[in-house]
Parts: sequence; C-alpha cells; structure tokens
Amino acid sequence: MPRGITIVGLGPGAPGSLTIEAHQVLTSVSQVHVRTLKHPTISALPPAIQVHSFDDAYERGETFREVYAHIARQVIELGLRDEGVIYAVPGHPLVGEASVRLILELAREEGLAVRIVDGLSFLEPICTILRLDPLDGLQIEDAMTLAEAHHPAVDPDKPLLVGQVCSRDIAADLKLSLMMAYPDDHPVTLVQAAGTASGMARTIPLHDLDRDSDIDHLTSLYVPPLAQPGALSTFQTVVARLRAPGGCPWDQEQTHASLRPFLLQETHEVLEALDRDDADALQEELGDLLLQILLHTQIATEDQEFTMSDVVGHIVAKLKRRHPHVFGQLQVTGAQDVLTNWERIKTEEKRAARQAAGGEAGLHSALNGLPPTLPALARAQALAERAARVGLEWSGMEQLAAQAQAEWEKLRSSIGNPHQEIQLGEFLFTLTNLSRWLGVDAESSLRAAAARFERRFADLEALLAEQGSSLQEMDSSQWRDLWEQSAKTSS
Repeated sequence: MPRGITIVGLGPGAPGSLTIEAHQVLTSVSQVHVRTLKHPTISALPPAIQVHSFDDAYERGETFREVYAHIARQVIELGLRDEGVIYAVPGHPLVGEASVRLILELAREEGLAVRIVDGLSFLEPICTILRLDPLDGLQIEDAMTLAEAHHPAVDPDKPLLVGQVCSRDIAADLKLSLMMAYPDDHPVTLVQAAGTASGMARTIPLHDLDRDSDIDHLTSLYVPPLAQPGALSTFQTVVARLRAPGGCPWDQEQTHASLRPFLLQETHEVLEALDRDDADALQEELGDLLLQILLHTQIATEDQEFTMSDVVGHIVAKLKRRHPHVFGQLQVTGAQDVLTNWERIKTEEKRAARQAAGGEAGLHSALNGLPPTLPALARAQALAERAARVGLEWSGMEQLAAQAQAEWEKLRSSIGNPHQEIQLGEFLFTLTNLSRWLGVDAESSLRAAAARFERRFADLEALLAEQGSSLQEMDSSQWRDLWEQSAKTSS
C-alpha cells in the first residue's frame, strides 16, 4: 500500500455487518492499526493479520480529547511512511469518531491522502431496535458533548439519540445536563450492544441513568420528545400559525404599536409574581411575556425586518463580547470589575457604531441609552449606578447620609415657594442613591411598601367597619392609634 491513510469502518459490532469493501481491504494487508480492541469484529479477522491497537493511549491521557489527539498524531506519523497505514475504527469512520476528524485536519495540513472505507454505523441497528426513522426529526448528539454542556443544545420536542455513553461518570454528567431540558422522571431508553446478537433496549427514568451498572462502550441513549411540547421553536410555530392565513383574526390584526400596552402589562404582571415570590405565577407570567416577544418578532419576520435568529444571534454575540472574563482571557476580581468593564466595552461599541454610520467618534456619555419611559424611581437609580461605574461615587455611607440630610433641609426651607418641586426631586434622587448603597432596588422597595400600605389600610377599614365607624368620623390621634394596631396584624 502506498504512502497515505486508509480509514476503515468496522461496523457496529457483529462481524457479519462488515461491508464487502472493508473486508477486502482488511484481508489484503499484513497489519492493521485499530483504535480499540474492544470490538467483536477484531477477533474475526484472519490470524495472519497483525493487529496493533491504541488502547494504551486511554491509560496515558487525562481526557478523551487528549487521547484522540495522541492517536491522530500517531496515525499521521504512520501514514507518512512509504507503506502508509490502515486504521480501523468501530462503526462508520465519520460517525462519532473524534480521532478521525482530527486525522483529517492534520492530513490536510500535511498534504497526506486519506481514503475512507464506509462501514455500517451504530445508527442503523439502533433504529432497527427502536423502530425509528432518523428522518423523522431525530437529533443525534455525542454523550461527551452534552455532558459538558451547561445547557443541552437540543430540541426537547423532537426525538434525541445520544451516542457513546461509555461510562457511568459520563452518564452522571449527561443526566444533569439533560435534566435542564427534561423532567427528572422523563422516560429514556438505554440501547446496548446494538448490531450484535446481544443487542437490547430498556426504558428507565432519566434520574436513574447513572445508576445503571451495565453501561459500557456499546451503550447509547434514546430520549423521546416531551409529552407536552416545551421547545421555543414549537412556540414560534404556534405564533406563526396564529398570524397566518386561516389563523386568529385578532392576532392577524396586531402591529408593533397595537401590542405596546400588552407588553407593558405583561411585564408588570411578571414583576407582581416576583414580588409575591410565587413560582407558579412567575412561570405563567413569563410565558405571557415571552408571547409578546414572539409576536413582535413574528411581525418583524413577516415585514422582512428581522427574524428570531437575528434577535438571538445579536444578543448571544453581545453577551460573549461583553463577558471577555468568561468567553475570553480577561481576568476580573469581582462584580464591580465586571460592571466597569461592561461600560467600557459598551462605550467602545457605541463609538464604533457611530463611526460605521459616518458620524463623529467623539465622547459618548455613560448615561446614554436608558429609555425615558422607565419609571422615574427606577431610572434615577439606574442613572446613579451608571455614574458610579465610571467614577462618580460617594466615598461612603456617612457622606451619602450627610448629603441626604442636606437635601432634606433644603426641601424643608423650600416648602411654599416655587423651588419645592425641584428640592423634592433632589431629595428623592439622593434616596435612590441610598438604596443603591444598601443593595436594595428602590422601585421594588417602594412597590412593596405600597402593597403593605394597602394591606394595612384594608385592615383598618375592616376594624372600623366592625366598630360601626369610619375614618371621616375620627380625629388624627384616634386613627393613628388604630393605624398602629393594624400594623401589628398586617404582614
């Protein structure tokens, strides 16, 4: 055989699954290098063939990536010899074989020819066992990739097949990842030794995945769709159907402008659920808010303005760009460093955007960008926070308290003259700074105080009703006493 690499697929397991071409290649040479001896077809090769394995690489490497990188380099070195190399792998060389992908990259750099000899992959016998059609939306993922994910990049409304669940450790990490998208008791099916006479499948709850002692290198996992649809893409499909011909007349009539009050209303209902610390209500209200986002996006898609991919792509790129301490090499020492760096990056982005638009690349205020429609209290605190990030900050709580006292004295002296409104605003703005120093959201704090006032007032009204009286019939000292009583009964 001339210089170069021939990569042969050994099929899923049973020697009878070896293709005629693969059999011809393997039986026409005197030696073969295999990724692992843990494959039934290896023992069926003619005794005259010298079989060299890379099983020892698994003992030296700390991670699978290191193992496959080592194997790939070794295969490249063997391929550079005058006689070349035959490298055999389980299944199909291009299905779930990380070492093969690395070999192809390195061979391209070396200008080394690579021949791929097809083999039956693990997919076909698994589809036979499970009676699956892979064209019916089947997702195929590698167990290691999903196990390392902070959130699995899968559509839970479509069937999922996870290959190479080769150990209980990987199964444990895989389970935790999948439980971010599926219920703990979601039924999953372990498929073992597919393509061999002992091939079998059995269904277990997801939370038991890593408790199975039979998991080995011939194990795969099938995850059926959720019983109740739960994917964002499914939600998009429903919204598009509502807007499409034959859909809902009300939804079809909506525009960006007509949906404005609903967006505001749903946002406040989410805030109310948060204030009540009601997880069930929060789940429902977030869905209602997400509906508004999808409706706006669907309208924009129909008007050829932008699509959901544009919306998601923009925010993902922004998050990665503004978190170089997570997605890059920048080092930070705490949350304040993160905020300071965020403002710096944002300023640079705005300057670049103005230059790209042909504008001046001059100074961009750190306070720009806050919508004027924000509630005044929330906007005041946000302005103070942004100013603090770029250095306009009080030296400590005592200095801020002194400033609040000074603003209070100015307010007292201005009562009855035209400046009282201005001084009241200055006093309130200083209080929002105080809330920031206390780590309290001023808007939420005032909203909670208003809710407590409502409860106390209702209790006071109930108490007076029991006594056959009303506030209008009482002097200030009487109702103050009752007000204090109501405070003891209101939570």
